[in-house]
Amino acid sequence: MRLWLALLLAFSGQCLADEILVEPAAGTKPHIVMILVDDWGWANVGYHRDPPTKEVQTPNFDSLCKEGIELDQHYAYKFCSPSRSSLMSGRLPIHVNILNDPPNVYNPNDTVSGYAAIPRNMTGMAAKLKAAGYATHQVGKWDAGMATPDHTPVGRGFDTSFGYFHHANDYWTEQAGGCKKNKKHLNVTDLWMTSGPADGINGTDYEEALFKKHVLQVISSHPADTPLFLYYAPHIAHTPLQVPQDYLDRYAFIDTVDRRIYHAMVAYLDDVIGNLTAALKDRDLWDNTLIVVSSDNGGPVYPGGGANNYPLRGGKVTNWQGGVRVNAFVSGGFLPSGMRGQKLDGYVALADWYATFCSLAGVDKTDQRAKEAGLPPVDGLDMWPMLSGQNTTSPRTEIPLSPGLISGDYKILVGNNDQAGWTGPQYPNQTNPKGGISSNVQCGSDGCLYNIKTDPEERNNLAAGSPDILAHMQARLKAWESTAFNPDRGQQWAGACEVALDKYGGYWGPFLP
Repeated sequence: MRLWLALLLAFSGQCLADEILVEPAAGTKPHIVMILVDDWGWANVGYHRDPPTKEVQTPNFDSLCKEGIELDQHYAYKFCSPSRSSLMSGRLPIHVNILNDPPNVYNPNDTVSGYAAIPRNMTGMAAKLKAAGYATHQVGKWDAGMATPDHTPVGRGFDTSFGYFHHANDYWTEQAGGCKKNKKHLNVTDLWMTSGPADGINGTDYEEALFKKHVLQVISSHPADTPLFLYYAPHIAHTPLQVPQDYLDRYAFIDTVDRRIYHAMVAYLDDVIGNLTAALKDRDLWDNTLIVVSSDNGGPVYPGGGANNYPLRGGKVTNWQGGVRVNAFVSGGFLPSGMRGQKLDGYVALADWYATFCSLAGVDKTDQRAKEAGLPPVDGLDMWPMLSGQNTTSPRTEIPLSPGLISGDYKILVGNNDQAGWTGPQYPNQTNPKGGISSNVQCGSDGCLYNIKTDPEERNNLAAGSPDILAHMQARLKAWESTAFNPDRGQQWAGACEVALDKYGGYWGPFLP
């Protein structure tokens, strides 16, 4: 395992030497903390609840948002892995990954892109920041590739990592699926520490408690004179819906089980965020820290998901606003004081944080390694001029949805769009205790058209009455789709199980050299 890590670090060092350093956008390099919450519903945070409700208790998120800048038009992909691939690679999902494949997928005929998530030869966000002198640490969910050492957090530029590779695992045992051996089904654990299985840590506590402990260790041991990049991707609030009993007891007044557990999970995470911010302040890091918080997609309102996107339409796995418009804000002492307390409605996509962080760190965003492999370039845009008040508008005017497009004030959806309804303030509820929206809208190849600025709930299809706008949107969608990156990722590879059982002792990990 040490040889594996040594070879990887040697290769990474050569890549870092090739990066072009520039003047940091703000003059000094901030500490950067990126928090990507999992499956966080629009209505499952306090600052989106007016009037307030005792079901949603998120004082730390709310305070950070109030002291920072709320990003009211921040977009992610409609589900997990493409969003994380987009964030870490700086590409819009259409140019990196639009599939939610498990991490053991492999196509032996394509040694660059024949894997789940990010192609092998794309440079990760952390590698860019590391080249600019940052200490880089990843904690929590990865879901951006596992096949080779290049696909792991360390392979993408993180000095250390602690988390899991799959879409989800069990919060108490860290098990994620299993493999057959000698005709027996064996559970496999998904918990990884930098260069090998986190053996002996799994099953010792609630998973988010393990992540909290590690996050606090990273902060407490970080040298203040070195810029920090901490990427914390909580498991909360993705399924399975599991939470310590004492948090569940706080919500005993909620009469629907999934809603009760979901709210308790979000409350648990809010406390973790409070601990994280307190630790930054205790170490005197806060005044030079930029915190970015976002969900990876809208909340799951399908059966068993537990989330609520009220008043937005639809939810996770759909391109309705409830699936792609997400909770997001920036905060921290590094923000200019004149920008704090504002709500900005300029478009921001997850891919844009790659370019923004590169700009702040003083490193060119260009991905030369990907260019040499014939892969799509970075298309994230630098949001710092808007966030710092230098510009009043966002440089981003379009967001492809696969399939669909946001352009200007309008949005076009094509094909069949399910979950085409709206939830209420309390959801799931006794009328629909497991959740689920059964209605769908067939938009066909011509498309449905919505003005998402004047009609954020997407109640009025303008297609029939706005033929010129519809035609323009159709043309723009066609142009985006002509640039789509769709390699053959392959199939789940049996060798991943062999490596998990025989090499790693029952843990998932890289299964190819």
